[in-house]
This record gives sequence, C-alpha cells and structure tokens, in this order.
Amino acid sequence: MSEEDLQKHASKMAKKKAARDRMMEKKIDEKGLVIVHTGKGKGKSSSAFGMALRCVGHGFKVGVIQFIKGAWDTAERRVFEGFPDQVTFKAMGEGFTWETQDKERDIAAAQKAWAAAKEMIESGEYRMVILDEINVAMRYDYISEDDVLECLENRPDLVHVVLTGRHASEKLLDVAELATEMTLVKHPFRSGIKAQPGVEF
Repeated sequence: MSEEDLQKHASKMAKKKAARDRMMEKKIDEKGLVIVHTGKGKGKSSSAFGMALRCVGHGFKVGVIQFIKGAWDTAERRVFEGFPDQVTFKAMGEGFTWETQDKERDIAAAQKAWAAAKEMIESGEYRMVILDEINVAMRYDYISEDDVLECLENRPDLVHVVLTGRHASEKLLDVAELATEMTLVKHPFRSGIKAQPGVEF
C-alpha cells in the first residue's frame, strides 16, 4: 500500500471511531435483556448455553430450566453441574410430546418448570436465566404466555432471560431486546444420520 492509501485508511477509521464514540455516549451501562432464540434451524439452545458459559467466566450465577429435554442425559448438563456454586441446572421436561403421549403429564411438567423458572427470575440471584424450549410450552398452552410476559416485564433490573424454542410469538418478540431466528439450510437427520454426541447433545 502507498503512503497515501495508508493515510486515507487512517482518516476513514478515525471518522468511524469518532462516530462510534458519539453513539456509545448515549448508551446506558447495563440492563437485563430479554433474549429470544427461535426458528427451525439448530443452535437455539447451544447459543444460550454459550452465553451461560460467558456468565460463568465472569463469575455470575446462571439458572437453567429445561422444559422439554429433561429426559435426556445431555453433555451441557454434565458440564454445568461442574460449577455448583454458579449454575443451577434443572432438567424438568418429560421429553417430546410424541414420546410421552400424555398431554396432562406434559402440562403438569411444564407448569412445574415454569414455577421454578419464575422463582429464579424473581429472586434476582441470577444474572442469567435460560428457559430452554419454553417457546414450545407456550405455543401448546401448557403454560400461560401472559404470566411469562408479566414476569419478564417485572423482573429485577440486571437479570437476563433467554427463551429458546421454535415458534416464538409476536408478543414475546415485541418484549425482547434481542431476538434471533435460526434458519434451517441443511440437517443431517434428513440424510438418515442420527443425532450425534457433541453436536446435538
């Protein structure tokens, strides 16, 4: 690169930094966020657990409630159970509805999980509370979406709540500060490949 090119680049970056600094001056320091991971693609729970690891790395407490996957022995649960002072991990689901084939049991499990989740959120003890697959429980009316939204709106200031699962409602997306839709492009299951340890669980 010529000296002129380097100077142009430096000038351009200086302008970008000044604009960024002005923008950052208007931002508030900290606020608990409502974070939604939804969509047909994989990675919703995995992304949430990645954020949980960040919290653990910062020394924060994390609460995890699993609404569907309680019947599975997952590697995430094993890892987080290695941090008992920082992570409370409650796998409270009964498995997928096509496995249980018992709607009343599914509803009872979801309501029990929501009671535990609500207690975690309202306690203010946790910097992040992950509600894994709660969107599915709300979609099937196993728990009251209005109750969930009210709890989110009245939570302590610095509590982040992450809600995962397909079919997040418009009401939930309206409340969220951060929402991501995972898009399915390809999936190995469609090619006859089973769920793989280290990839899916």
